[in-house]
Amino acid sequence: MFKRAITTTSPTNPTKWNTRLRELSKHRLFKEALNLYQQMLRSGHPPNAFTFPFALKSCAALSLPISGEQLHSHVIQSGCLPEPFIITSLISMYSKSGLITNAHKVFDEMPQRSLTVCYNALIAGFVLNDRFFEAMELFRQMGRDGVGLNSITLLGVIKGCEGGNVGFGMGVHGCSVKRGLDCEVCVMNCLLTMYVRFGMVGFSRKVFDEMPERGLISWNAMISGYAQNGLATDVLGLYREMDGSGVRPDAVTLVSVLSACAHLGAHGIGREIEGIVLCSEFGLNSFLANALISMYARCGNLSRAREIFDEMPAKNVVSWTAIIVGYGMHGHGETAVELFDAMLRAGIQPDGAAFVSVLSACSHAGLTEKGLEYFNGMEENYRVNPGVEHYACVVDLLGRAGRLEEAEKLIASMPMEPDGAVWGALLGACKIHGNVKLAELAFDKVIKLEPTNVGYYVLLSNIYSEAENSEGVARLRVMIRTRKLKKEPGCSYVEHKDKVHLFVAGDRSHPQVNEIYRMLDELENSVKDGDGSRKNAGLGKHEGVAGTGVHSERLAITFGLLNTEVGKGILVMKNLRVCADCHEFIKAISGIVNREIMVRDASRFHHFKGGICSCNDYW
Repeated sequence: MFKRAITTTSPTNPTKWNTRLRELSKHRLFKEALNLYQQMLRSGHPPNAFTFPFALKSCAALSLPISGEQLHSHVIQSGCLPEPFIITSLISMYSKSGLITNAHKVFDEMPQRSLTVCYNALIAGFVLNDRFFEAMELFRQMGRDGVGLNSITLLGVIKGCEGGNVGFGMGVHGCSVKRGLDCEVCVMNCLLTMYVRFGMVGFSRKVFDEMPERGLISWNAMISGYAQNGLATDVLGLYREMDGSGVRPDAVTLVSVLSACAHLGAHGIGREIEGIVLCSEFGLNSFLANALISMYARCGNLSRAREIFDEMPAKNVVSWTAIIVGYGMHGHGETAVELFDAMLRAGIQPDGAAFVSVLSACSHAGLTEKGLEYFNGMEENYRVNPGVEHYACVVDLLGRAGRLEEAEKLIASMPMEPDGAVWGALLGACKIHGNVKLAELAFDKVIKLEPTNVGYYVLLSNIYSEAENSEGVARLRVMIRTRKLKKEPGCSYVEHKDKVHLFVAGDRSHPQVNEIYRMLDELENSVKDGDGSRKNAGLGKHEGVAGTGVHSERLAITFGLLNTEVGKGILVMKNLRVCADCHEFIKAISGIVNREIMVRDASRFHHFKGGICSCNDYW
């Protein structure tokens, strides 16, 4: 590369060459920097120690390892090799070019083995090339050799710990405290992020709370950490705290907050975030627009989600997937299919997530043949290899339609081992259609894969119960007790005046508990009086095998009826699937109170109105 002639105006002073190289490198004009270096050689001005770092940085940025090796030979010829910042630049160049062995060789051959910057460069190189073990070993070697470490050292090695070694990461944290480096914001941010990656949000919050100062990066790291670990309530609480501290959010913050709003059904807070987005300097970018679509769809406002989607000037596959998921969740399978086909006509290549969204929509809407058509054409028409998640969708699709034998054959034909979701889908289908024998087979398979998932034990117990198999129910209860499993408690959320109210089964902690239970008794009596034959529309006393008490969604709905004006719709979010008893009960009271009641359970949205549900009892 460095033999090609360039004809441009040339600086005559060596310092001016280096200054110009520095400026080009600073502004990321790396190709121009290398051209200038070549011109410098042609003009007869020899490079010096201040020339090479900028040229090496440019080679690394442009992924030009051969040119980098040529530069290395120039360094040797010039006699500048012992300079620490040149050694560091060489290590960095080789590391970024994927030549970590060459980087290690440069390190081993350096005359001074006590230079922290060189150790830091090689540690960063190991981490960049996913050589986490070598990075940790080099960090230990620094201690053995008595080489001083600094915040740059810790940043490199902590990032390497995120590869999976939590014990070593905690040891590095201890080292940072011992060296007095734990007060540096950059180190604490890195430690916070490391604990988030390990799912140790309690440790992350402790680091966060101990920070002497918190910038936007710190707040975003903690908020994102809560969001990634499904702690939506904590996301909203911390966002409020951030807002009160005077730190202004950016797009990263708001995407995490919108994700939490979607999870909790916090529609009012989501609308507030949209207002902030529209008034902000960063505007409505695609990430925020997609997050808003998902939030509004999951909070029951599908019309607003569609408006945002339609207003987007450029839609990517994530945008299409978000709106398709929304329509599928609300039971509008036909519209979801129409959108998927429109995406194809728009020239957008569907990915695995897009196929999951449309297959799921077909399953919830009973569009069995259409779903099979999409699944069978994935690989041939769109070059998307079906994954285990797609097989789970199709097993669910066939199972809901009563085609259990076909679902079982599909599982047997899978090119990969079926996971818990696949067998769980078959088990769920057996519950719908009362197939005890196949349910037992699916249960035996699924608990080998997910032995601590109590939901499967509860599901089979319910299948036995409906089949009046008391021995089977008793056996499942013994298994749950013997294995010390605990069912996730049923809980429901309802938003009122921008505050999320949480109810659990049998809850008596709410300030309005007396009014809630009094009104609930009245509703249950009205349901009985109105239609004494209505199937199981009464008390709904059990939230699964392990919990007792009035189901949480009944309490949340009653709270909504008490606190909203007559005729206004009510939206309730539930973490578990709505049981058949409650489904019948909510259908009945929607007609009695003449209100639309929306319930989002673990599977989908149910729109109850006038005594019927949008799912047509198919969920």
